Amino acid sequence: MVVNGRSVTPIVKRRVTADLPDIHTFPSSSSSSIRAAPFRVRVIEFLRKHAASLSPKLMMCLQVLLRIGEAEDQVLVGLDVVEEEVARSSRSVYCDQCRVVGWSGHPVCAKRYHFIIKSDGFSIGGSIKPCIKCGNEVHLSEPRCKTCNHVMTAKDVEDWVYGQLDDTSHLLHGVIHSNGYGHLLRVNGREGGSKVLSGFHIMDFWDRLCRYLGVRKVSVMDVSKKFGLEYRLLHAIARGHPWYGDWGYDFGTGSFGLTLETYKASVETLSNMPLSMFICQGRKPRTRVQDLILFYQSLSEHELVNVRDLFSLMMSLVHDAPKVSASADGISKKCKVSASGTLCAWTNGDIKRVEDAMFRVLQAVSGSGWVSWRTLRGAVCKVGPPELLDYCLKDLPGKQAANGLLVQVHCHLGSGALEYRLEPADSLLLEISSSSAPPISNCPMREHLIADLRLLYESLLHPQTMIAFGPEARRDLALSAATKLLDCKQFVKDYNPDASFLDAELPSTFLFCQFVLLDYSEEYSTNPPPELVVLSPNATIKDLKAEASKAFQEVYLVFKDFQVDELLDYGVADETTPVKLLIRSSGTVFVSGRWTVMNGLGRFRMERGLERWTVDCLCDAVGDDGERMLACDACGIWQHTRCVGIPDFDTVPARFVCYGCRLSSKVPKTSGHLTDGIVTSDVAVHIGSSKGGVSSNGVGGGGCRVGGKILAEQLDVRVKKMKSKKASVYDGTEECTS
Repeated sequence: MVVNGRSVTPIVKRRVTADLPDIHTFPSSSSSSIRAAPFRVRVIEFLRKHAASLSPKLMMCLQVLLRIGEAEDQVLVGLDVVEEEVARSSRSVYCDQCRVVGWSGHPVCAKRYHFIIKSDGFSIGGSIKPCIKCGNEVHLSEPRCKTCNHVMTAKDVEDWVYGQLDDTSHLLHGVIHSNGYGHLLRVNGREGGSKVLSGFHIMDFWDRLCRYLGVRKVSVMDVSKKFGLEYRLLHAIARGHPWYGDWGYDFGTGSFGLTLETYKASVETLSNMPLSMFICQGRKPRTRVQDLILFYQSLSEHELVNVRDLFSLMMSLVHDAPKVSASADGISKKCKVSASGTLCAWTNGDIKRVEDAMFRVLQAVSGSGWVSWRTLRGAVCKVGPPELLDYCLKDLPGKQAANGLLVQVHCHLGSGALEYRLEPADSLLLEISSSSAPPISNCPMREHLIADLRLLYESLLHPQTMIAFGPEARRDLALSAATKLLDCKQFVKDYNPDASFLDAELPSTFLFCQFVLLDYSEEYSTNPPPELVVLSPNATIKDLKAEASKAFQEVYLVFKDFQVDELLDYGVADETTPVKLLIRSSGTVFVSGRWTVMNGLGRFRMERGLERWTVDCLCDAVGDDGERMLACDACGIWQHTRCVGIPDFDTVPARFVCYGCRLSSKVPKTSGHLTDGIVTSDVAVHIGSSKGGVSSNGVGGGGCRVGGKILAEQLDVRVKKMKSKKASVYDGTEECTS
């Protein structure tokens, strides 16, 4: 990477003499530091002030150098900003994320700004790149490859940079269109490979950056995982909202026709499931899941009544638990001390039996030898369940054996592991008075907590592995709620920068120009959001038209030659009339004008592209939600494969006719199978009679949960190839709860 002409390697500890901004506070989000201007203006000013070009050949890739820490402990982090000119980019001109989140009617923006922090510490522009002809490394400063003499053009370098935008290892990747609407595509914290930034810190930085730049709305497709678990389900139950909700992201759009009300109801249904339903099993032997529920109820200082109480406690324990190094033989020195006096899930006889076994092991050790925590636990592993062993080990120090000796404990100097032995009472009291050994935690170790969390998640939350419990109707509700929560992936934050302009007492005039289409054919149809224009106090109607025209021209490709002709509510006003005589200092005006769609500009009318198709599914979905669909061979209407009874990972039939077309006799009966009025060539599928849909596992309202990529490899079936959504934010964050 090159910054200001000198090669640097960020994310390594080094002495930094420059006064670099701290990533934990940059940029400042105070109102005094934010200029009252739209995103298209603020982003340019931000780059001019803070960013540097990486190479003369690569002017579209800039970098902001930031630091973590102070003085000798400083670590450098590079924020790369790639300015993608959509019309000349080698990538698709259409935005998949806009299409599925509900912004598909927006015109295609002229630019996209990618904000990236790479995991390897180097710039996305890099100081070297592979030669496209021979593959050997070429420095950006060199005009040609030294090996094959291939001339490296600026287009070669740009294409290479654009190719790196799909890298899934970036710690941060957000993209913002020039109209201020953006998408958070990736956040990778500790679990995702970050060595210096947690997911929490990355999200804090991203949120401040968006606020500073005047971003309007940002979407995120939450397919994140933590400890291998779908975090949008786990966090919604434990905290009542997705992890991104900690930064103000709310429900955006749901797959399979799900709504905000359905999402909230599903969260409450699953969260309020009483734990007693899983514990009460009559005279049957207690299961592992029941033991875990009882164990964590005994650890809690407050009564655990429902599923939310349990998982909220589990998440807090995991967050606060000390991390044990791979070389440690036991518990870390930094044990968390829980409140004493908690109740136990076992009888006194169970505890005494385990303690007596531990005493016998310690008595068998001759001399002054110590027994490690792991060795002692392994020696009595058959005496009781793992939770009971952990519970007894925590209370073992200071206990008196039958021979009058007391249990002494200390931490091994090398590994930090706890070690035990029996000593006379007088000796033990002397040791206690001078020892700095920490008390033992009442909480299990981190790896045990995570293992327990996984088991409880799979048994109580995930619809595909949820255990059987009664009554059956209650379990069906829980299955349906869990499925719906997993089907809600799109979340949106509205930064609402417009409110700050409307409330501010500034001399300038702030107007939002709403485009209105008048008397044009469908080839002109488009639906841009209002664009903000800032006018001087003495601006006239002519100035307003000029600024509005300029704004739409700069932001959208299809409006390249757009000219505002009319203010719809002020059509008779003379162009020399001061704006403030007609409009107050802020508000919305409706504008119309003329432009052409020649020279291929018509393809930029909408982010969803020029493709024309109709969605009318049994789940009430009427648009593209990113899930797998197929079209009826008779009417061409698209429906979800899951909603017509085809599991997500099954291949689609060679021929498909929807239920409505079959009933209306649009197609003759074939030799294919017929099941409840649904006919396919070689595959019989089943559909419930209700509009809400019934899945193959009998769970209403959304069917079974599957996650999916398109499987369309058939001969002539018209299967809609939904592009694989690469906005898999955050493959994992290690410290994503506060």
